[in-house]
Amino acid sequence: MTPTPASSARFDAQKLPGLVADVGGTHARFGLVEGPGLAVTQVQRLRTADYAQLSDAARAYLAALPTSLTRPGHACLAVAAPLDGDEVRFINHPWRFSRDALQRELGLERLLLLNDFEALALALPHLTDAGLRAHPRGPGHAPSHAPRGTLAVVGPGTGLGVAGLIQTGSGWQAIPGEGGHVTLAACDDFEVAVLAAARRELAHVSAERLLSGVGLPLLHRAVAAASGRSVDVAMRTEAILQRGIDDGSRDADCARTLAVFCAMLGTVAGNVALTLGARGGLYIGGGIVPRMADLFFASAFRERFEAKGRYRDYMSAIPTALIIDPQPALTGAAVALAQAMALTANP
Repeated sequence: MTPTPASSARFDAQKLPGLVADVGGTHARFGLVEGPGLAVTQVQRLRTADYAQLSDAARAYLAALPTSLTRPGHACLAVAAPLDGDEVRFINHPWRFSRDALQRELGLERLLLLNDFEALALALPHLTDAGLRAHPRGPGHAPSHAPRGTLAVVGPGTGLGVAGLIQTGSGWQAIPGEGGHVTLAACDDFEVAVLAAARRELAHVSAERLLSGVGLPLLHRAVAAASGRSVDVAMRTEAILQRGIDDGSRDADCARTLAVFCAMLGTVAGNVALTLGARGGLYIGGGIVPRMADLFFASAFRERFEAKGRYRDYMSAIPTALIIDPQPALTGAAVALAQAMALTANP
């Protein structure tokens, strides 16, 4: 239960503690904001497969808290789902819920919902050097010291999240979206063959269909097919990562799958940076790339990030960094909750 880095944001002490959560397709992380900063304590990670619905996981977390703690009356939950209206449905998990019903079930005075990458974007200005690893082929610095302008984050996890962050006169404003579902493009003849193989299984091959935890098995099959081989048994994501990274069990198709993954991710990340004008920095989040470690930094990611023709110089000046902070979206949820409370106190 390590606290996240604090920042200058403050909470109304009478409204604490606040419940924050980062709910993805595989895990739900819960924590409390107990003090005036953004430090998140009492962090627990629960497997979503172990609970019938989000409310069950939230109640299990709250029940496990020390009895000496005041029950939170305010919450901000960052969820891997599009948000439009009262009903929320997860894309890569069978959970669904009514936000009004969830607020009543948890006995909350306030319930704020964010897209999980909206929360991750809000955390970007609060990440420290310890929570980032700058890409060595970038402009030579991490986008972590007083970031300015527009920032962006792309994150392969269970799915593929995308969000932006702009600096305004009243502070940082997140730009949520569903950029992981844009149509994926090829940049060379081999990738043309990879996408052709994927399209034999899917009518629409989005970035998430290949560049995510749910997408890696399809990417593996498509890479094998483009190489003139077939895969008799679908390999799971964990096995692809292990056999593509570990020298002791390295498999050529798995290794090439991860190489293609990193290259295509560079193209997608570059597209996001161009679209948003994210000259302040492009961050890579999610749970997959940190596991690749040095393989990612030695890959074609940065080359493909910059490969934008006449805009190569523009792209080469944008720093890129891998987020290694273990719970950045919880910090972002704490930021959003603090902002909401401040607006209520000072309308």
